[in-house]
Amino acid sequence: MTPRVLRADDRKPAPWKNGGGVTSEVAAYPAGAGTDDFLWRISVADVERGGPFSTFPGVDRIITVVDGPGMELTVDEVAHRVDAPYEPFAFSGDAATECRLLGGPVVDFNVMVRRSAMSARVRVVRTDTFVRPDPGTRVLAVVLDGTAVLRQGSVHLGRLDGILLPAEDAHRHLGQQQGQGRDDVNRLDAGGEDGADFGVEGVLAIVDLVPLPGR
Repeated sequence: MTPRVLRADDRKPAPWKNGGGVTSEVAAYPAGAGTDDFLWRISVADVERGGPFSTFPGVDRIITVVDGPGMELTVDEVAHRVDAPYEPFAFSGDAATECRLLGGPVVDFNVMVRRSAMSARVRVVRTDTFVRPDPGTRVLAVVLDGTAVLRQGSVHLGRLDGILLPAEDAHRHLGQQQGQGRDDVNRLDAGGEDGADFGVEGVLAIVDLVPLPGR
């Protein structure tokens, strides 16, 4: 299988029930799953005004500000200032969550996983990156700003375009390849040629979708 390219222009925004914004689904599993039966769901939201977030029982969430002045999220009565761009913030979908915008509309990147089946990690990189997933882990990369290219096949990605790596590409490690111009501060062993080699001219979010043992 080849990687699945997910173009921003192909998405159909869906309005929120409370009228506070719109959400564009990047990808979800199983295919065609709704908000009540996904195992994982990744989306981009345009938040036009503050208000309560919908609750998602049994779901863990990670939200990342992409554009705009940010927001204050009050999660189970504890306030969190989420205003730094490209800094993931994790919280429980079970929690009563209220959003207050800090100065205008916000674009954010959302990852949701059913915690009985999955966990998720989000990391944000700004340099060329080599990705080698652990066995069984799905990896989805989304350009938050600028551009990126998957060097295998010369797949060019613009802002908010994504790419879902096929399960057959899952091997031993998630890491960054050594070499000139590479950020290898958190590098793991990336020996061998299997994996995905991204050239990054901007900001790339890499999401690891990890099944729990036995799933």
